[in-house]
Amino acid sequence: MMVSLFSQFDSPWLLNIPLVLLALIMPWKLFVSFGPSWAGTRSSRLVYAVMETLMSQVMQPLNKLGFRWVVLFSSLMLMLMTLNVIGLFPYTFTPTTQLSMNLGLAVPLWLGTVVYGFRNHPVIALAHLCPEGAPNLLVPVLVVVETLSILMRPLALGLRLTANLTAGHLLMHLISSAVLGLMELSVVLSGITLLLLVFLTMLEIAVALIQGYVFAILVTLYLDENL
Repeated sequence: MMVSLFSQFDSPWLLNIPLVLLALIMPWKLFVSFGPSWAGTRSSRLVYAVMETLMSQVMQPLNKLGFRWVVLFSSLMLMLMTLNVIGLFPYTFTPTTQLSMNLGLAVPLWLGTVVYGFRNHPVIALAHLCPEGAPNLLVPVLVVVETLSILMRPLALGLRLTANLTAGHLLMHLISSAVLGLMELSVVLSGITLLLLVFLTMLEIAVALIQGYVFAILVTLYLDENL
C-alpha cells in the first residue's frame, strides 16, 4: 500500500531516460504564442493580461532598482503555477513535488539576492544581522540567530512548496481510493465522498496557484531586503 501510495512521486523514466525535463517543457506548449498582428488573438490577449497581472503583483514590494528582476520573478511565478495545476490532472507528473527541484530553484535565487546585497550594500547587508537598539550582551546571540534564519530561507522555500503539494496529492489519492472502496458498501456514502473529492480538488487548485505565488513573492521580498 505504501509503495503504491508514494509511487506517484517517483520521477518517470523511459528507456533509462528521465522525463523530468519533458514534464518541465511540455506545459509551456499550452500557452499561445504571439502572432505578427497588432491586436493578436483572444488567447494571446488573455496570456498578456495574465502576465501583466503577475508583473504588477511582483512589482508591488520592489523599488525602482528591483524592476529589472520583475520579468524573472513573473516568469518563475507563472512556471510554478502552471506545473502545480497541470500536476493535478490524471496521468501527469508534478516536478514541484520533488524537493531536489524546489531547492534547485530556491538556493540560486536566494543566493543571488544575498550576493547582490553584499556586493552593492555590504554595510546595510551586515546591519540586518543585528537589530537596532539591541543590548550589547545579546549582539553575538542575535548575529548567530539572524545568520541561521537567513541560511534557512532556501530550505524553508523548498520544503514549503514540496510539503503542501505532496500532502494535497496524498489526500486526493486516499479519498479517491475511498470512493472506489465505498461503492461496494454504499452508493450514498460513495457519492458523498466523491463530492468531498470534488471540493478537495478545487481547494488543491487554489493551493497550487497560491504556492506558486508565495514562492515568487518571498524571493521578491528577499531581494527587496538586499536592495
